Amino acid sequence: MSLTIQKISKKFGDVDALSNIDLNLQQGELAALVGPSGCGKTTLLRSIAGLEEPSSGKIIINDTVVYAGNVLEGEVSHRRKNKPLSLPTQQRNLGMVFQDFALWPHLTVFENVAFGLRARKQTQNLDKRVYDALEQVQLSQFSQRFPSQLSGGQQQRVSIARAIVIQPQLILLDEPLSALDAVLKDQIQQLLVALLKEHQLTAVYVTHDQAEAMSMADKVMILNQGKVEQFDRPEAIYHKPATEFVANFIGKNNRLPNSNGRTFIRMEALKFQQAANDSDVRFEASIKNARFQGQHYLIEADVGGEQWYFCAPQRLEAGQSVSLYCAPEHINQIQLQG
Repeated sequence: MSLTIQKISKKFGDVDALSNIDLNLQQGELAALVGPSGCGKTTLLRSIAGLEEPSSGKIIINDTVVYAGNVLEGEVSHRRKNKPLSLPTQQRNLGMVFQDFALWPHLTVFENVAFGLRARKQTQNLDKRVYDALEQVQLSQFSQRFPSQLSGGQQQRVSIARAIVIQPQLILLDEPLSALDAVLKDQIQQLLVALLKEHQLTAVYVTHDQAEAMSMADKVMILNQGKVEQFDRPEAIYHKPATEFVANFIGKNNRLPNSNGRTFIRMEALKFQQAANDSDVRFEASIKNARFQGQHYLIEADVGGEQWYFCAPQRLEAGQSVSLYCAPEHINQIQLQG
């Protein structure tokens, strides 16, 4: 259940939607694709699914080439030279979960989950497999209800059960939690990760929610204008961003004055008013705004002409001057590439 993507590119006219994308996932790994709108994350997911045909490159699912954009020199093939190989979606053994649930409104919960098994003619022990899947998403008691009789969170759990019941090689998830409220999102997120790990399923997850990506994924791919800015573990993405774009896109970072944006401090590394030891670096800040966030205040301040954020235990007033401290090891430097 591995996934390998090699040099995948996709053009829409003169626009490069994807440019030389590489990705490698082993069985049981979850990769999150994040980036600004139009960065190419959905196009990449649709390419893996076979819903979009790339312009070039190769996609391999569990040692089976499902897309090859060209024939290598000397390769023996029944295909006409330069004609791409592209297996249809139904031959890629995928499970898919969408933002809008994509349930059949006229079918019961049971029949929605059973639909993929019937389509594949995998009807042996069908009832048991469907009820087992519904039990895993805690919906077995709703098997005879219709989608319209369920809440949004319940409908999304049905779509998850439908995806796992076919025992796919790979699960693709397109912003599956974005339509849910905060409490439901957290519940479904925990359930989804638990199911993926329990079944050792490889998964690719598109989301616009950075916190969701960082908390759920084994690896995170940051896309920008169709190119990979960084593909790494969440901890490396956050603490050692490879580019200025990644540093600015993930989390709140505070750029040091006169550093051309390449030296920064993460918000939580700043200590308010008091140094921990003599080696701490001191910064003078002028308060601009304070927002109450429950356990603390999120403070916006000016430091040498740069907009900084930090947390304080009490409200600070606009125009107030304060000192901030940071340990030298928490001052991050983005290394120039190439």
